[in-house]
Amino acid sequence: MEIIGSLIIGALAGWLGSTIYQGSGLGLIWNILLGIVGSAFGYWILGALGISLGDEWLGAVLTGAIGAIVVLFLINLIFKK
Repeated sequence: MEIIGSLIIGALAGWLGSTIYQGSGLGLIWNILLGIVGSAFGYWILGALGISLGDEWLGAVLTGAIGAIVVLFLINLIFKK
């Protein structure tokens, strides 16, 4: 059950991050992967700064979205079109 929850939160975080960053549509699978990677990256960055957005699902989605935005920014720096 936790895997399904992680996938849903990852999809929401990836979608939110790509919507805020105004990138091109990556599709559902890439949004999930970006959200999961972004969540891990977001928790690492915000944890290093001493910031916590909470332990509930909304905090997880927002943290994942912040991480996804950072990951999208880094990807666009590396692979400019």
